[in-house]
Amino acid sequence: MNGIIAIGLLIPLMGTSLGAACVFFMKKELNVRVQRALTGFAAGVMVAASIWSLMIPAIEQCRDMGRFAFVPSVVGFCFGMLFLLFLDIVIPHMHMNNTVEGPRSRLQQTTMMVLAVTLHNIPEGMAAGVVFAGWATGNAHITAAGATALAIGIALQNFPEGAIISMPLKAHGMGKVKACLLGIMSGIVEPVAGFITILLTGIVVPVLPYFLGFAAGAMIYVVIEELVPEMSEGEHSNTATVLFMIGFCVMLALDTALG
Repeated sequence: MNGIIAIGLLIPLMGTSLGAACVFFMKKELNVRVQRALTGFAAGVMVAASIWSLMIPAIEQCRDMGRFAFVPSVVGFCFGMLFLLFLDIVIPHMHMNNTVEGPRSRLQQTTMMVLAVTLHNIPEGMAAGVVFAGWATGNAHITAAGATALAIGIALQNFPEGAIISMPLKAHGMGKVKACLLGIMSGIVEPVAGFITILLTGIVVPVLPYFLGFAAGAMIYVVIEELVPEMSEGEHSNTATVLFMIGFCVMLALDTALG
């Protein structure tokens, strides 16, 4: 069981690492259309994961509350969005849809861009930790396959994030190895956040529906605040919208088939 959990927590990091490794195989910065498309795909995956892997299991666990079964997931959802809003306000960082031009030094630009993605990887790591903690304690509504499906879904949407970090850094003169390492570093927070969540199982499991809702709210905040503005910018939004649909369907299929 511990081995499955360890692998599950590392799967999202693998997605980020593979995306960051694109810097070794691509000569130029990501094409704008491709970047919008990948962002749309990531947004679709995150929305589907938030609903089917987090919110619905949270509601199912509270069926004994009757018509008020939605309350824990809604409360957790709101706290998740507000928590990310708080972090967004108090921690200075560069939003993903901003360019890295301006008066800041290259070091500041690099730090802020990596920090932006790192900040938004925290709820994804928590989401993986929450579902694996629920499965490890024998929760009937969460299976190992379902938890793994969520981890794979997060990895799929992490792939473009890794590339979106490493490719621009290389384009601005940074070495390939360093650009790749910075891309990977942005994803390290995910298994760390997941591991910490599992360590807090004694606290998490009794209020699991609230934590599932919290993770969903935090992930949806990232979609609304970062991914949707990025995918909708410019003249390539139609491509991103179609990829959103594909990402949503892929995650839905994963969760249904494996969950």
